Amino acid sequence: MRMSQKPKPSHGLTVCPDCAEPLESGDRFCGACGYDLAAVPAAEVEPDRPTVAIGTPVAWPDAPPRDPGSLSTATQHPGDLPGTDSGGRDLPTLAVRTDGPVPPGTDPAGRTTAGSGDFELAAPDPRAAVRVDPTQAAPAPSPAPAPAPSPVPAAQDPALDPAQAADPAVAPATPGSALCVACRAGRVDTDGYCENCGHAQPRERDHMERELGGVAAVSDRGLRHHRNEDAFAVSATTLPDGSPAVLAIVCDGVSSATRPDEASAAAAEAAGASLLAALPRGTHPQQAMHEAIVAAAEAVNSLAEEPGQDGAEHDPHRHRNAPACTIVGSVVADGLLVVGWVGDSRVYWVPDDRATPAARLTEDDSWAAQMVAAGLMNEAEAYADERAHAITGWLGADAYELEPHTAAFKPDRSGVVVVCTDGLWNYAEGAADMARVVPADASDRLLHSAQVLVGHALDGGGHDNITVALVPFTVAPPGAGSA
Repeated sequence: MRMSQKPKPSHGLTVCPDCAEPLESGDRFCGACGYDLAAVPAAEVEPDRPTVAIGTPVAWPDAPPRDPGSLSTATQHPGDLPGTDSGGRDLPTLAVRTDGPVPPGTDPAGRTTAGSGDFELAAPDPRAAVRVDPTQAAPAPSPAPAPAPSPVPAAQDPALDPAQAADPAVAPATPGSALCVACRAGRVDTDGYCENCGHAQPRERDHMERELGGVAAVSDRGLRHHRNEDAFAVSATTLPDGSPAVLAIVCDGVSSATRPDEASAAAAEAAGASLLAALPRGTHPQQAMHEAIVAAAEAVNSLAEEPGQDGAEHDPHRHRNAPACTIVGSVVADGLLVVGWVGDSRVYWVPDDRATPAARLTEDDSWAAQMVAAGLMNEAEAYADERAHAITGWLGADAYELEPHTAAFKPDRSGVVVVCTDGLWNYAEGAADMARVVPADASDRLLHSAQVLVGHALDGGGHDNITVALVPFTVAPPGAGSA
């Protein structure tokens, strides 16, 4: 199914500025609250932004006035950035999580306990899942095996709790099975639940990590959602001249839609495949990003026509709440940093030299951003509103129309590109906030840094799915490579 090409409303809005009711083309008044739309200045259609240079200072437009005491996130001014040097010697204002094992200790009974390897959280942490590969667990056959030792009674086994020894229903996990992430003792049955404590175990998609040369990504279900509706695609390829190109795509399923997890997975896969096909052919990275978003939209649209596990294909109104997701991506190639997006997932630029201000490179398709763009509110007022994060652009058969945003930048210094969903940036919304939580050595330790950022969101509450991809951008120093 092709994306519906609906005409742009003459007032330039897709939702009512007063009640957020969807608007149709030519509406003069909101059908829900009666808001006079003639008072809203018409918005001009903005083409994709051309390549600009990121230098010092960054040529961003002046931010509207804001209340210094406001809790909402406003545009970051250079003077607002406390700054840290490349070694991170200045103290950050926010605590940054660094993953590390819990040191061994002793329990109340005096027995030595091994570190769990993770932080204690209010809910089972999917990062703590331990799986033993049966092919690795089985020892290689030996021509002369040693005699088996005498079995140790359960009551004499120091590694087994006496309460477990007395209860035949509680048995430690055996090789080839998975340990329960909650009690760390029970065996996980084939139905995905612990035989000891009954906890449902993380699914494969609940926590995903991938690292390639020049890019890494981590996605986590978080602590409040029952499944992970985010998805990502990371890869690397070469341009026709042999120079490298690195890409990262991050998608966030719209939870209020049907099958959001399928939508995000389909979009990430389609966009990644489109970029891998276009870049080696010599397509300009910005045009390739535009085409990738279109391909992702078509993949999500097709889900509305396909049967799902919930049987929604028999619903004649399924297109009104079709599978949907947001998308954001980045391509680093040929000295350019290209970004593209639809929705409220974001890309941040964090220089290695933290004395240089960081920047947000995307603009949300959200109610708050639309109110600011229309001149009806300043940023402090818009983001303080409860409707601030309602998205006005997404991929899906019920979207108003497809408007891919792309932009290209040419940084003059090295740094790291942060591609993420709102599950992360809700805990580091401003560019300066994101710079403070990105490790100083992120460009050299991509996967570790992505894990730190996900841990930061989990420590903040983990209210949403969390996905982040990190792509380094390296600028050779002047004179490097010259004869």
